[in-house]
Amino acid sequence: MLYWVVKVVATPLMRLGFRVRVEGREHVPRSGPVILAANHRSFLDSLFIPAVVHRRVTFVAKAEYFDDPKSAWFFRAVGQIPIRREGGSASERALESAMDVLTSGGVFGIYPEGTRTRDGLMHRGHTGVARLALRSGAPIVPVGLIGTDEIQPVDAKMPRLGKRVTVRFGAPLDYEHYIGRENDHLVLRDIADEIMFELQHLTGYEYVDTYATKQAEDLPVDPVKLAS
Repeated sequence: MLYWVVKVVATPLMRLGFRVRVEGREHVPRSGPVILAANHRSFLDSLFIPAVVHRRVTFVAKAEYFDDPKSAWFFRAVGQIPIRREGGSASERALESAMDVLTSGGVFGIYPEGTRTRDGLMHRGHTGVARLALRSGAPIVPVGLIGTDEIQPVDAKMPRLGKRVTVRFGAPLDYEHYIGRENDHLVLRDIADEIMFELQHLTGYEYVDTYATKQAEDLPVDPVKLAS
């Protein structure tokens, strides 16, 4: 309930503060499980996507946000799943929570790059999103985010108002023919590479076939990778 209250209040404010353009939203199914796989350029990515999707979207967030009462209420209100970096059972629980969202017919958001870009380039995707798709049978909708890093760069404390951001949804990617092969690394790699190809096509950002460097403050946004 609180998720929708926050969404109703925050969405108009975001549209007033920024010039938001949405393209291809019809590609997001109106019902049923779906994975939204997006490129990751700013902390605000996890706010812009739910703001323009009519369904509830669940992401993961680092557990430290839930340890601080000042921020814990907000992350719980917007349906985030806590995950700790050290992996192990905590990461397994996050993966199980992601599966719970999908098996209940919900929308789960994930960033295949695993962390926000710090050099402006689009980086190689981890295979966790592929494994999650094959385990759940959910289609993947690629989401291209353009300009969110100009609104709030990685080291910026406050967002810059009046900037333009584009949220561009691509056609769903269905991998039902690969179900049962979630332990085949070649299949997982092929799926992850295809997703990143689609994201590069949607955004126009330059792609490099190297993993993004993860800094301490970044979100652990690929729970399946952390749990493996």
